Amino acid sequence: MSPQKKNWKEIPIAGVCWVPSTDYKTGDWRSYKPIWNIEKCIRCMNCHIFCPEGAVTYNEEQNVMVYDYDFCKGCGICANECPAKAIEMVMEGKE
Repeated sequence: MSPQKKNWKEIPIAGVCWVPSTDYKTGDWRSYKPIWNIEKCIRCMNCHIFCPEGAVTYNEEQNVMVYDYDFCKGCGICANECPAKAIEMVMEGKE
């Protein structure tokens, strides 16, 4: 095993990543991007709670949800769990 650190693209199929996903910007895996609608959002925080990457946070001062697209993989769980349908998944580059 090489002592040099590999990037995520070099991980073999079915390989186990040896570092947390927050060490790599994995947002470029994404095919779909969540687009948040501030007017529909009821601030239930489901998107924050269910995001498996921790890519959704709440900015209390501005009362907005913040998506960290460097780490969002576009899985769509946030959109599926949103009771207000305030998150739309759109094809990357079409937003």
